[in-house]
Amino acid sequence: MTEPVRVIRAGELIAADPTPGMFRTKAFELPILWAGQVVTAPGAVSGWHHHDRNESSLYIVSGVLRLEFEGYDDYLDAVAGDFVHVPSFTVHRESNPTGEPSLAIIARAGGGIPTVNVDAPPGR
Repeated sequence: MTEPVRVIRAGELIAADPTPGMFRTKAFELPILWAGQVVTAPGAVSGWHHHDRNESSLYIVSGVLRLEFEGYDDYLDAVAGDFVHVPSFTVHRESNPTGEPSLAIIARAGGGIPTVNVDAPPGR
């Protein structure tokens, strides 16, 4: 029998599915669930990407995470304490408009490819 509960220590996180401008680390990956965190450096702007058939949930621990996405001409800012939902296949990018790093905890459900880097949507 495997352990029913496990703790993944901060030092056990591993680098995962890179997107330019973001540093993701993975705590664990199961057939339909991915969990980890992302640090976005001050002033960084990520590449455009989506998360395949995964629904993504982010909890902002610190800093500001700015989100731009296909079909929306403006941006949304999420700050410490906020949750963000990114629907599956949504082409988007994150940035950090501040002088401090941002940290977000990620959970993805759906079992798709964790991150698919793509070209910018038309007009971006």
